Amino acid sequence: MTHTPTPEQLAIITAGAETQDNLIISALAGAAKTSTLVMLAEAVPVRTLCLAFNVKIAKEMKERLPAHCEAMTLNSLGHRVWGETLGRRLSIESGKVGDIIKPMIDELDDQDMKKAAWAAFSDLIRAVSFGKQCGYIPDGYFNPDIRSRKFNALMDDQTFLDHYETKLEDWEWAIIREATTRSLDMAWKGQCDYDDQVLMPTVFQSSFPRYPLVLVDEAQDLSALNHATLKKLVIKRLVAVGDPCQAIYGFRGAHEESMALLEETFKMKKFMLSVSFRCPIKVVEHARWRAPHMQYPEWAKPGEVRHLGHWGADDIPAHAAIICRNNAPLFSLAIKLLQRGRYAQLVGNDIGKGLLRVMIKFGPSSMKQKEVLERIDAWSEEKKAKAKQKGSIEDRAECMRIFARQGKNLGEAIAYAEHVFSADGPVKLMTGHKSKGLEFEHVFILDRELLGTEGQEKNLRYVMITRSQSTLTYINTKDLEELDTPEA
Repeated sequence: MTHTPTPEQLAIITAGAETQDNLIISALAGAAKTSTLVMLAEAVPVRTLCLAFNVKIAKEMKERLPAHCEAMTLNSLGHRVWGETLGRRLSIESGKVGDIIKPMIDELDDQDMKKAAWAAFSDLIRAVSFGKQCGYIPDGYFNPDIRSRKFNALMDDQTFLDHYETKLEDWEWAIIREATTRSLDMAWKGQCDYDDQVLMPTVFQSSFPRYPLVLVDEAQDLSALNHATLKKLVIKRLVAVGDPCQAIYGFRGAHEESMALLEETFKMKKFMLSVSFRCPIKVVEHARWRAPHMQYPEWAKPGEVRHLGHWGADDIPAHAAIICRNNAPLFSLAIKLLQRGRYAQLVGNDIGKGLLRVMIKFGPSSMKQKEVLERIDAWSEEKKAKAKQKGSIEDRAECMRIFARQGKNLGEAIAYAEHVFSADGPVKLMTGHKSKGLEFEHVFILDRELLGTEGQEKNLRYVMITRSQSTLTYINTKDLEELDTPEA
């Protein structure tokens, strides 16, 4: 980006260069936050650490920031610090928790419990990961390798149980607690997974490097554990940039009011980036229900916001993005587009692999469609009985039903699902959560009524709207034209 700094950007750069204040910058979608951070770093020529939300952003920042700046993720920072704390080279074992849980299940004497544990294997891994991302340390944890018994657990046993997404059986809780303990013991020996990289140096006494200036990107997505890391790291100045309107990862452990907490903790001066250089005029105006202060530059193109009634595959231009709140409508649409000769890619579809694992466990590939659908219903009811939030369970169940209806038996349903998941094409299908950080010339929002109005749901709608660089179109699954059927 090579434009003249806006008045808002100049105010931030001036505050960076002429004061020692900690700054928090609320940057709306497409408001050139990265360019602003680069200009600020150029104006403050001191040793600087830029913490990015993921590897992709860290790489971009490294390429654009001046030489006195070091860009990395919180994981890479934590990895370095924990290795120095232990005085050894760390090994990263991404499947560590699964490898811990497998023999624990094998050791169970009760065969029914063992069967249930294998069925819940992925859920148990996810629960251990959730705890580590939240700073959970089991009550009474002690390891003789710990150089000091002092540590700062952010979550204890009861808090874990209160906040986890499902109600846990006693045997599930026993496995999760013991697996967490064994994982911590391994991390003290240098055997870590990605969650350990942040957890271990933050919770246990470690010496973090000190920087005169720390820049933090995507500040709205920081977890309580990330906030604890920053408290250990920051010595002089902190500049954080993010968009409270794009806070959509509360379900992953992101702090619901991350930026407000940063502002209070570090006594930060507040600044704004309100001009979106991405969205056209009509889209900016359309997004003001959530961000009433959102602006556009003088040269912004008009753009278009529309609602399509009856629509067909030909209404979707190549390289467009279709974004939906839930997965099931996207899976259904992917099949319908394939049937109409349009190839689409399901972007970042992590849920697909998990669904296939569930379906494979239903039974033999020869299982008839009727029984497959019954198994899906039983799976759904079992999960809902324990889940605190049931919406995601029903979405996953409906995804499996969609594929079950495509085959005469389980084998055909799984094969069709694998075909859809592997399909590639110019049209991109994704959930609102997966769309964050992306932008497209043409954006279609599918089945808008699935978006809620409470909590972070309004932020999710804002994220989906502001992916558009030109046109934004609302469509509904029920309005897709039917395929012509040959006459008998």
